[in-house]
Amino acid sequence: MKRIILALLLFVVMGPFQAMAQEWKLDTAHTNFYFEVKHTYAIVRGQFMDYTGEVYFDPENPAKSKFNFDIKVDSVDTKIGKRDTHLRSPDFFDTGKYPLIIFRSSKVSRGKDNVYIVDGTLTIKDVSKNLSLEFVYHGQKDNPLKPGETVAGLDSRLTIDRLEYNVGDGKFYKMGVVDKDVNIAFTMELLR
Repeated sequence: MKRIILALLLFVVMGPFQAMAQEWKLDTAHTNFYFEVKHTYAIVRGQFMDYTGEVYFDPENPAKSKFNFDIKVDSVDTKIGKRDTHLRSPDFFDTGKYPLIIFRSSKVSRGKDNVYIVDGTLTIKDVSKNLSLEFVYHGQKDNPLKPGETVAGLDSRLTIDRLEYNVGDGKFYKMGVVDKDVNIAFTMELLR
């Protein structure tokens, strides 16, 4: 009887772990979080250079998949140091108080063709909002640079209103200097 109870406990405890898709590692040399925003008439582009991710992905069974990311906001890089320092300040991201942008997936499903829908929560500063990301899955193959390793590729694009996440108080938007809409492009190579 004790063996049956022990076997049931192991099944209950280990079941969720076995149900998860295989884990992939982010290829940080080929994974990027880009953004662009209009500044008066010009488009300013930048990216976040430091992040971590937890990715479990099975294109044949997306319900077992999971995408979680932590982006270190002080790693913002627009190629102009003075602007990057201003973005880190309380005028925008306030990195001393809010060091991370966080995304946690809650559900992954298949869309049309090679599109996967990743529902989750995006947290920027003190605001968390549910959103759906559409990831285009480019497939997977043997890594041509490292035999025995598999590489997969996905990317996504979305637009957010930075003021909804308290990234700025609207002063620069009202002046016509920095737009409220930010376009985000996320490209990812995964390794296993």
